[in-house]
Amino acid sequence: MTASTFAATGTQTTLAPADYQPGVCNIGPAEIARRRRAGHIGLAAALALFAVLVAIDAPNWTRLLIAIPAVVSASGYIQARVKFCAGFGSRGIFNFGEVGPTERVGADADRARDRARARQIGAASIAIGLAAGVIAAALPI
Repeated sequence: MTASTFAATGTQTTLAPADYQPGVCNIGPAEIARRRRAGHIGLAAALALFAVLVAIDAPNWTRLLIAIPAVVSASGYIQARVKFCAGFGSRGIFNFGEVGPTERVGADADRARDRARARQIGAASIAIGLAAGVIAAALPI
């Protein structure tokens, strides 16, 4: 069992492998923090890319490239919010301890639920990233 403190809220949360819920929750506090950091990095990259493209007066259509880091950002934030790693779900593993070691999901039905959830997260991330790219390209700057 692992006891961790969320940095943003300061609340103490204890999660164990028994907390695994197929298609619902497959990561604990350390992995959640890691996904949140990925969201922050993707957001910073998208904003920096936007600033560079505007600064060099690149054609508006090139701002569609913002979709790439925006997908990364959306994926990180979504996974942190729903406490579910799409990559882990696709591979049939979970982790509620420190970053690194994982455990296998035993039942075929549970792995199928995890794969379905991973596809949902992937689709949502792509949709959000594409929307961000289209909006950035449409801005009359």
